[in-house]
Amino acid sequence: MIRIVKMCFKAEHVEDFKALFEERKHLIRAQEGCTHLELLQDINDPCVFFTYSFWDAPEYLEQYRNSDFFADTWSKTKALFATKAAAWSVAQQVVIA
Repeated sequence: MIRIVKMCFKAEHVEDFKALFEERKHLIRAQEGCTHLELLQDINDPCVFFTYSFWDAPEYLEQYRNSDFFADTWSKTKALFATKAAAWSVAQQVVIA
């Protein structure tokens, strides 16, 4: 499954978020069941970012989301937001016949 999270940061906190992500990205990628993680920045609004991650199964994502590491990372990230985040879990492939 793919997890997409959209986050909008206060302009004065964009560099703080980038530093936090840089510090922790290898630890997120090392979580059981996480096979891919990217950070994307909107080309029209530099305050908007997306994380794009692949998980072997929804259970692995939930295990990560219930971890102390996630709680700490998310609380630090949320403190920098301009607006509430939005998240989607999507299928990796949709076949249309």
